Amino acid sequence: MKESDILKALGNVIEPDLGRDLVTLNMVKDVVVEGDDVSFTIVLTTPACPLKDMIKNACINAVHLLVNKNAQVNIKFTANTNSNRKDNKHILPGVKNIIAVVSGKGGVGKSTVAANLALALAEGGASVGLMDADIYGPSVPMMFGVRGERPLMKKEGEKGIIIPLEKFGIKLMSIGSLVDEKQAIVWRGPMASSAIRQFVTDVQWGALDYLVIDMPPGTGDIHLTLVQTVPVTGAVVVTTPQPVALADAKKAIAMFGQAQIKVPIIGLVENMSWFTPAELPENKYYIFGKDGGKRLAEEFDVPFLGQIPLVQGIREGGDMGIPLMVSDDEVTRKAFMGFAGNAVRSIAMRNANMEATKIVEIVV
Repeated sequence: MKESDILKALGNVIEPDLGRDLVTLNMVKDVVVEGDDVSFTIVLTTPACPLKDMIKNACINAVHLLVNKNAQVNIKFTANTNSNRKDNKHILPGVKNIIAVVSGKGGVGKSTVAANLALALAEGGASVGLMDADIYGPSVPMMFGVRGERPLMKKEGEKGIIIPLEKFGIKLMSIGSLVDEKQAIVWRGPMASSAIRQFVTDVQWGALDYLVIDMPPGTGDIHLTLVQTVPVTGAVVVTTPQPVALADAKKAIAMFGQAQIKVPIIGLVENMSWFTPAELPENKYYIFGKDGGKRLAEEFDVPFLGQIPLVQGIREGGDMGIPLMVSDDEVTRKAFMGFAGNAVRSIAMRNANMEATKIVEIVV
């Protein structure tokens, strides 16, 4: 066996999402052949890649079928999260992907989805930050058990820089960490927009594979400020199955699809898809209707990222500062891991096949 034989064989292994072979995509590194022993490294598009085992088995089969059936194949995995940023990177220079989690209305569990998406990505090995952009109703401090904690500040020249809090392996920033939780934030739109700009320009986010941004419900000033300040990789739309939520989710999809904005939709996730009581884990009660989010994704031809059940543990964990992804509820953890896996696949395909993200310029 020679290195060229191995590379030729691996040229028949197709990356399932990107639709091209591993060699063409430059994902095969450090091929070493010693007798019947073969080793090489596969560079994934994200540490949280859900297709790792599929790719591994395909590589082993290719070597056995096309080179040497007795070969002992040792595959190592590393990752270089793909990114499609081609801006000057003056803002968030170390962040590869900026993901906005949005909903057309409140009450659909958007913050819960954003928090557990961030945690699921981190569990997969990615470096992740979570920015709470819901200025009027910040929930991250409570959900992560950091109520009352304040971020540190440091000086860089004449400028003050905020060092985000860290919990469960991810970086956190919320207006709720800067003001007393008993204090109402009564700000006009420009003040809220200014806070969002500060969260991306004056916070030391560092190097991140993904910055997940929990957006406020609706379609307003803060959404426009974000897309005019940073190149958003794409948006994840959260809805519940009932018609009133779906009607507003359509508006969120339409906002990002406007010609002057054109931020890609990473996909749609349906939250509270059914209720499952802890004592009857096999039972599903479709309280808010069935498959409404799935049908909406088909209608708008956007990826459907999954369904998240409604269980008592989600509410309890959020109230106690222990998000579901760090709990022992395996059923819902599995649902969130599946959703996160579909999201990173959609992000990777978006980065490989669509135009580079740009800061939006809206002419009024």
